[in-house]
Amino acid sequence: MTLLAAGAVAAPAGAAELAVADTRAPAAPADAGLALTPPMGFNNWNSTHCRAEFDEAMVKGIADIFVEKGLKAAGYEYVNLDDCWALPQRDANGKLVADPVRFPHGIKAVADYVHSKGLKFGIYTSAGTKTCDRVGFPGGLGHEYSDARQFADWGVDYLKYDNCYNEGVDAKLRYTTMGEALKATGRPIVYSICEWGANRPWEWASNVGQLWRTTGDINDSWASMVSIMKRNLPLDAYAKPGNWNDPDMLEVGNGGMTDTEYRTHFSMWSIMAAPLLIGTDLRKADDTTFEILENREVIAVDQDPLGKQGKVISSEDGRWVVVKEMADGSRAIALFNETSRPQRISTTVQDAGLPRASGYRVRDLWKHEDRHTAGAVSATVPAHGTVLVRVSADRKWAAHPPAVELGQNGSQFVVAGTPATVTTSVGNLGRLPALAVSGRLTGPEGWRVSARTPSRTPVLTAGRKLSTEWSVSAPAGTAPGAYDLAFTVTYASGAAPRSTAELPLSVSVVVPPKAGTSQLSDGTWLSSSNGWGPVEKDRSVGESAAGDGRTLTIGGTTYAKGLGVHAPSEVEYYVGKRCSTLTAQVGLDDETGANGTAAFEVWADGRKVASTGVLDNSSPAQALTADVAGAETVRLVVTDGGDGVTYDHADWADLKVSC
Repeated sequence: MTLLAAGAVAAPAGAAELAVADTRAPAAPADAGLALTPPMGFNNWNSTHCRAEFDEAMVKGIADIFVEKGLKAAGYEYVNLDDCWALPQRDANGKLVADPVRFPHGIKAVADYVHSKGLKFGIYTSAGTKTCDRVGFPGGLGHEYSDARQFADWGVDYLKYDNCYNEGVDAKLRYTTMGEALKATGRPIVYSICEWGANRPWEWASNVGQLWRTTGDINDSWASMVSIMKRNLPLDAYAKPGNWNDPDMLEVGNGGMTDTEYRTHFSMWSIMAAPLLIGTDLRKADDTTFEILENREVIAVDQDPLGKQGKVISSEDGRWVVVKEMADGSRAIALFNETSRPQRISTTVQDAGLPRASGYRVRDLWKHEDRHTAGAVSATVPAHGTVLVRVSADRKWAAHPPAVELGQNGSQFVVAGTPATVTTSVGNLGRLPALAVSGRLTGPEGWRVSARTPSRTPVLTAGRKLSTEWSVSAPAGTAPGAYDLAFTVTYASGAAPRSTAELPLSVSVVVPPKAGTSQLSDGTWLSSSNGWGPVEKDRSVGESAAGDGRTLTIGGTTYAKGLGVHAPSEVEYYVGKRCSTLTAQVGLDDETGANGTAAFEVWADGRKVASTGVLDNSSPAQALTADVAGAETVRLVVTDGGDGVTYDHADWADLKVSC
């Protein structure tokens, strides 16, 4: 088929004549009223890619689970196919053909089955000559009207239109052409523009489709999820009913993150009014995955009809506050902790945009509990965690107990066999007093925990705080690593039953660093995160599997020791206030050729003490020296060079610390 105007495709013959001859009032466009709230549903890609388990049985099984497990009732609606559903070649008439092994009954039969469950059906293709899988299935470029008609005839309700093999044709032209082709079918089809944010679709696509990808693909890692979230958050002004910023599909349940991180993922996607497309194989999902995905109070934040995306009101040192205005006048507030240690994060109802009132109701959307506050919204948020609340001015605020803020202060490190001091606090954020306040700290079996200072008080008035010092001992021989403690506070308020507040704490059993100069890669880190695959010791990062890197090499020089990472990355070590200097040779690893940019930073107890500018693969290894005297921990950070994280394979070579 000949392309017209650099990729545009002619409309069906006779369309212009019909437009002239028809003098009736124009009908509502086919896409009118679509996606007035962010689409919710399922897409197989994150869990299956093109593996054999992506087939008709899987798709039907997901539809069944939507109904049986209550996901449909919770608002999930679309069951969407991604790449690899078709044969590699079109038929003699230029039509797409379903893979007969994966879909022996054809696509329409699958769509009919999904529809029979009261659900909607979605499909995938690319705005290029081929789709993105390495096999290269047929793309839609040059076939827009034919493919759109075929999709409509099959009963498709949602199209994801990717960006591979686009032949350099203008993005606006390619995506607009398919948008017009979908409208021409007369069938309401939600149009998902998946051009990865490369051409800033939020600035031009509001009249083309209902949602647009703002980033490249997500993967099932903390670093990937946070990187994508940070790129999507500033685009809040472009979201509204029928138009949504899309930071890609959910990874909840796929196993690459902790439950805490998955709750953050779901919370932040919801406060960003993002599409909620489940990306895990629900046939294998555990109870916790369903508990996260079916949280209707969090879903209600995402699906609020006002259609606002949450706005960042502060983001200092990894402590994020994001506020979303709701249709009923309340505010959803996310307190998000990007860092690998617990952090106190706080804001006020005034900063959130609520009117003045004598008191406010605070609803915790994960604990499903109501409290009241005089105006402060504050919590100690676990590492990589998010506290998500809904706050409203409420004349009946006094019917709820006062909100209390639990905290952990001081050192979070324990040397096995040696008592350490852990300090906890409980503060009253409400207007009414908390009565008969009692705190309790518990540790793993075999640990000894006892209060050194009072852990109870008969009255904790508004704005006051009770701090308690605890002696915590891990048995001699306890292996290094993170261990959980639990801080529980009970209190009374008026005639209400006693309230309970809990704060999971974490302490790390550590081994003090040896005197002298040593290679950090020979030690055990406290925590690590990486943009691609795991952090590697004494190897480059390689690909996504552990141990698949090569000898560390920067500018042709090889190094036997060090760390191989991929931006964005953080690796934290305990140095116990015993060390003075950290040194390294840093740069982009040669394994990615001329690709990649990155910047290196060294942080000591929250202070940046050394950094490079942006380096690329033409840069030789750069010597980095950091003064870490008096620091309890050092954190090694690699960020991308401002051009995305593709190929950002970075090396901390010959990484030494002097103690």
